[in-house]
Amino acid sequence: MIGKKIRMERIMDRNSGKTVIVPMDHGVTIGPVAGLINMQETINAVAIGGANAIILHKGLIEAGHRRKGKDVGLIVHLSASTQLAPDPSSKTMVCTVEEAIKLGADAVSIHVNLGSEDERSMLEDLGRVAKVASEWGMPLLAMMYTRGPKVKSEYDVKLVKHAARVGAELGADIIKVVYTGSAESFREVVEGCFVPVVIAGGEKMGNDEDITEMVKGAMAAGAAGVSIGRNVFQHKDPERMVQKICRIVHNTAVFEEKLRKLEVKA
Repeated sequence: MIGKKIRMERIMDRNSGKTVIVPMDHGVTIGPVAGLINMQETINAVAIGGANAIILHKGLIEAGHRRKGKDVGLIVHLSASTQLAPDPSSKTMVCTVEEAIKLGADAVSIHVNLGSEDERSMLEDLGRVAKVASEWGMPLLAMMYTRGPKVKSEYDVKLVKHAARVGAELGADIIKVVYTGSAESFREVVEGCFVPVVIAGGEKMGNDEDITEMVKGAMAAGAAGVSIGRNVFQHKDPERMVQKICRIVHNTAVFEEKLRKLEVKA
């Protein structure tokens, strides 16, 4: 479907086939934390840094809309929960594909927690959203996590690759999962999933090196990119952090080296 292909190119780099996404849907979950106060400022910084797309809830779109500057793909998040809920792992639908289209979205996303006591309804939501998104030619990113009474470690590669496969089999076009800690283990996740896989950024890390090493490992394993939130929008310099990540994801360092060699020969 040409519409979906065109929209996918708005959230993924046409040349590398990879993507750097900055999710900023955290305000619903944990409140207006640092980095999510002045939305135009933050979105402008990550756009200039080279991010391919951002993820927002529907109410933030007008607040974050910029009328000038570098463009960035828009993914509208359709599900939510708050940390105040009895079960924060239980996500409920708060937006529709049709609403997202009217808001100018290039793609939509949904969050599913496998292992949650409410897993059944979240899987039902995923299946229904995948159907509607497909009918509209709208790319769907599924955030697939494993959280619940039976989950000892959400970073267990067996659980992560299961979660990725579930999202793909139920119709998602891109899967977001946690990084399993090494390129070797994460390769199992990528190999077991037949659609592009991106890694989540997780909790705020202490230094840039930890972030870049995680990104390097994921890309070495065959990941299609990253979806990193707090480690970007809460960074002291979000623009520079995105630039660093983009160099790894899109392999621009290799391209720049080849260009330098050509210039020397000339």
